[in-house]
Amino acid sequence: MKARKATDLRKITIEELAMALRDAEETLVNLRFQQTLGELQSTTNIRTLRKDIARIKTIIRERETA
Repeated sequence: MKARKATDLRKITIEELAMALRDAEETLVNLRFQQTLGELQSTTNIRTLRKDIARIKTIIRERETA
């Protein structure tokens, strides 16, 4: 899983960011579930996804305050 760049995320509309955030959070839940069951091979995907979620939330917040 490749991390998203903030510059790419800033080009996306708020609606698309909200959908990307929802998808990322669902994927994170699934990865954590797989980790609990011992099926997850690479735990780096969890870290990357958490950072992506933080980036998306930051950009959404920036647009709300602007």
